[in-house]
Amino acid sequence: MKPIYILLIIAAYFGILILVSFLTSKDEESNDNFFKANRQSPWYIVAFGMIGASLSGVTFISVPGWVEESKFGYMQVVFGYIVGYLIIGTVLLPLYYKLNLTSIYTYLEKRFGNNSYKTGASFFLLSRIVGASFRLFLVANVLQVIIFNEMGVPFWATVTLTIILIWLYTFKSGIKTIVWTDTLQTLFMLIALGVAIVTVYNDLNISGETMANYIASSDLSKMFFFDDFKSGNYFWKQFISGAFISVVMTGLDQDMMQKNLTCRSLKDAQKNMFWFTIVLTVVNFIFLCLGLLMTVYAQQLGIDAHKDDLFAVLAKDYLGIGVFIFFLIGLIAAAYSSADSALTSLTTSFSVDILNIEKKYNAKKQIRIRKNIHVLFSLVLILVIIAFKYIIKDESVIAKLFVFTGYTYGPLLGLYSFGLFTKLKANDKWVPFIAILSPILAYVISTWSNTQFGFDFGFFVLILNGALTFIGLLLISSKPTSAEKEILFNTAQ
Repeated sequence: MKPIYILLIIAAYFGILILVSFLTSKDEESNDNFFKANRQSPWYIVAFGMIGASLSGVTFISVPGWVEESKFGYMQVVFGYIVGYLIIGTVLLPLYYKLNLTSIYTYLEKRFGNNSYKTGASFFLLSRIVGASFRLFLVANVLQVIIFNEMGVPFWATVTLTIILIWLYTFKSGIKTIVWTDTLQTLFMLIALGVAIVTVYNDLNISGETMANYIASSDLSKMFFFDDFKSGNYFWKQFISGAFISVVMTGLDQDMMQKNLTCRSLKDAQKNMFWFTIVLTVVNFIFLCLGLLMTVYAQQLGIDAHKDDLFAVLAKDYLGIGVFIFFLIGLIAAAYSSADSALTSLTTSFSVDILNIEKKYNAKKQIRIRKNIHVLFSLVLILVIIAFKYIIKDESVIAKLFVFTGYTYGPLLGLYSFGLFTKLKANDKWVPFIAILSPILAYVISTWSNTQFGFDFGFFVLILNGALTFIGLLLISSKPTSAEKEILFNTAQ
């Protein structure tokens, strides 16, 4: 397909998003709209849209490619997600609604103090900036190869245009717009998934059995691994890690929780989490089914495409123009449904948590500051992505940097666990040091364990990280005074 046609498809796609933005921005401009959508979002729209935000462009490309090496083992993590989402719906959401939070990290100020509050928010900002930049970097690279190199457009211009388009449809109403654009983008992504899986199955010319039977009878569909407890794919490691990953990367993540907090009531938010859990589980399973069929397809035709290249190579060169168009739209939808909410949550957290605009300024000045912060983080994302391309360059280093940002969720896990399940008072001034030291120790311990004993922590390192933070908080804690007990009781329950 000629680059100009691909460019027209992308332009039409963003045109639809900007139209949605226009339709959802007719109300009077306010920070309550931008941060919380006036808490008027239908729960079923939020639930559907969160699928796309959870399955970023990295997932869209990577999950099918995992099947060749790890089979359906990823479902062990997904089943763990279910437990984590149950905890979010029954423990964290009631807490957030009870405290009427705009930023979920305000809880840390109420429970521990200002240093803990700023630490939690800063860890989120660091992780989200690097994570969102990494995801967009991968997608921008794909677009560069497919379209813009041939048109003579430099990478920095591709990235700048991408962020400008995201800013354009989020700058006025923020999360109110994103709730609806994420729904649209999730729909595009699922259509792309459906078209791809049907096309690959038909091209395999499988006769005499259904797709379900074919997948079930394949060796690649093995789902549970109990053989080697030292292995990273051992069932209990993956299952327990999945539960903690979902709690931390959804329940303790401003990006994901900001959408839940736009629901009309706690009951609606809990319904949203219930149906989101079911749909996300099914969608992840279908992605693995697609990966199995694509792996078999590539093996039968002798195609040298593996891991992250599998879906892209087959869609571009072997499955026809229709699949390629839907792959491109699905990839963009998956990437930008994650990126637009990241930009909004970064703006929200920095405005509310770091600058405290809700406490310091009148409504008119709050809007002006929020707009400036929104522009600032747009520029930050552009600069970080360009740095990945022109300064760091080595994609393996960038990938390791992305993995290490996952360690930043460990301190959040430790802080919230300590706050919810103890009534001790942590010494607030020492909390930043504990939060910085814990992920460093977790990395050292996990590396040493793998080197010396062949024990791969895998996703389990998140739990190690959180446990180290929890232990550190115990060491700097004391029993609260009588005056402090009432405050701790109200925020810990």
